Amino acid sequence: MEAFVAGHEAVSARDFAELSLGLDVELFAGLPGESRAERRVRLAVAREALTELLEAGESDELTAGVAALAQSLLRRRPVQRAKAVVS
Repeated sequence: MEAFVAGHEAVSARDFAELSLGLDVELFAGLPGESRAERRVRLAVAREALTELLEAGESDELTAGVAALAQSLLRRRPVQRAKAVVS
């Protein structure tokens, strides 16, 4: 089954969240291989965005749901890059 949101195909749950909810999943979940400095900056921006979502969610049920999703992504452990095995 194919899912399209605003003319764009959502090929994964992440795509669907980004397209339908306007949620930048990478902002809250992180990216493999990001440096500590990049992670620190990303988390600072994510916390500010989450604060805004939580405030807006007080009067909007959909935004409250997006805030809950963002909060759960933010609480997950950082994405780790797999280490290569050298023989």
